[in-house]
Amino acid sequence: MRGSQRSEGRRRSGQHRNIELALVLFAVAISLGGWIVTEETMNGHLPGGLARYGGALAALAVATHLAIRRFARYADPLILPIAVLLSGFGLVLLHRLDISYAAVHAAKGDYQKLPTAPSQIMWIFIAGAAAITLIVAVKHHRFFQRYVYVLMVGALVLLAAPAFFPSDSFGAKRWIKLGGLSFEPDEFVKLAITVFFAGYLMASRDALALVGRKVWGLSLPRGRNAGPVLAIWVISLLVLVFERDLGTSLIFFGVFIVMLYVATERTSWVVFGLLMAVGGAAVVGSIEPHVHGRVEAWLHPLDIYLPVHDKALVSDQPAQALFSLGTGHLMGTGLGLGRPWLIGFAGRSDFIFTTIGEELGLAGVTAVLLLYTLLIQRGLRTAVALTDPFGKLLATGLAGAVALQVFVVVGGVTGLIPLTGKALPFLAAGGSSLVANWLLTALLIKLSDAAGRTALEPAPDESPILPSPATGPAPTPRLAV
Repeated sequence: MRGSQRSEGRRRSGQHRNIELALVLFAVAISLGGWIVTEETMNGHLPGGLARYGGALAALAVATHLAIRRFARYADPLILPIAVLLSGFGLVLLHRLDISYAAVHAAKGDYQKLPTAPSQIMWIFIAGAAAITLIVAVKHHRFFQRYVYVLMVGALVLLAAPAFFPSDSFGAKRWIKLGGLSFEPDEFVKLAITVFFAGYLMASRDALALVGRKVWGLSLPRGRNAGPVLAIWVISLLVLVFERDLGTSLIFFGVFIVMLYVATERTSWVVFGLLMAVGGAAVVGSIEPHVHGRVEAWLHPLDIYLPVHDKALVSDQPAQALFSLGTGHLMGTGLGLGRPWLIGFAGRSDFIFTTIGEELGLAGVTAVLLLYTLLIQRGLRTAVALTDPFGKLLATGLAGAVALQVFVVVGGVTGLIPLTGKALPFLAAGGSSLVANWLLTALLIKLSDAAGRTALEPAPDESPILPSPATGPAPTPRLAV
């Protein structure tokens, strides 16, 4: 019986891998189609090196698939194709913007004429190699449970380091620059912090679930248990003040509150966290000039065109983003037929989202957001299927991190919330963001592999621990940690 169950589980896992391979190749084909349409529309001919580009992207995607087939054969079949499709589509958008920037900025001689797509292709290969390494080297996600405090210390060091380096051209301090090399540490901090939160909350969830006083019918946590939340809140505010990084602060605190709610099932923690986040952001936004400027640009985006306006308004990007999105209507102007390059730095910032809205319209925006939603759903589905608390919290935290980052980027570009300067996962230019999000994808794949193995493989034989009349009661089984 057990042998037939195991055979059935392996057969179904093989079906999942075949589905994954077909979807991966489909994602590569869509990316190549977008590349061809862009070149035909803007240059009137097929792109040079199409076979080389397509073959390289397909080889990387298939190599990752083969690593999953060998080392994570029970993994969810949709996670990798989504990552491949978003990364490939991001290359198409960057290439489309590169063509316009090369024409517009060639006479000006500024750095925006330099293409970003070639470096993004290089970073996709680095990110894919990092993901394959994690899939092959890490046998089980509980490996990270041993190093939660080491990861936390490393994350705090990386989180604080940009405060000692010069700010970028927009006033935020998000980068560590060493010689000619620079990277954005908060993208990797997102992963390390999530692992730490999963380990900490697994050990402390019983104490955090205890109820203190009731105020207006809401059960508030006990004061002694609110200490960790206050500490995380203070750290997020320090990031906001010293590094002027609203996006990292929101994601950092938001992921903790989401995971805390999942661990304790107490709605009071969510209310408590929201009040603290809004209150802290309001205070910092009123006293910190850079954050205040972004809030003013959010509240009054069109005032930048007035002869006299608030000095805090230093950029017309929020207004240009609204014009670009409004131009797209339902189906967009067509890939390569819009003017998204009018938004400064669109190819190197979160405003790459406006390119989708203008040239692919509401339909394109909806399709991209549905891809992100599906990735988040697969992460939450994995969390539900896992049986160990650490894995459940880790999968929830990773899915929550993706959801929060997409929310703060899309919300900022569309005017729902102030701009944060975060990169749109997989789509925006940037090596740090790309590598970190592919590592996140690899973690979700390993977690879903554990969940699929539990669902498809038969449970261990429990007969040795059953009592028998001849031998008496069996010894209590010892659970592996």
